[in-house]
Amino acid sequence: MATRHQVRESIIGLLYASDIGNEGIDKFIDEIFEEKKIRNQQREFALDLYNGIKINLEHIDGVINNYLKEWDLANIGNIERAILRLATYELLYSELDDAVVINEAIELAKKLCNDTSPKFVNGVLDSIKNNKEK
Repeated sequence: MATRHQVRESIIGLLYASDIGNEGIDKFIDEIFEEKKIRNQQREFALDLYNGIKINLEHIDGVINNYLKEWDLANIGNIERAILRLATYELLYSELDDAVVINEAIELAKKLCNDTSPKFVNGVLDSIKNNKEK
């Protein structure tokens, strides 16, 4: 059975595929989850994340854009964008501890992106975390 880390990695893949124009990716979610052994409670967790992000995408993107200093969401890497969307969703809409969400996003950026991405992801998410409480 997949771990939550593996679930998040799969969600990033789905967000990435959707972002680069594979709008039909939703038809293959069951197959992708089965291939990654995302079942039962983890499947429910994965679907909640993916559907929650898609439903709230406009709000999530707006929040992220507010904390991109010299950047625009459209100009950052697709994987970084997917990681930020996932983590921002979890910061805003889940009961998970903020430190856990940010640490998970940093670990995913270390694994999936270039050397500067973890610091970038951390900075943006830290700003979102610090300002959501106000």
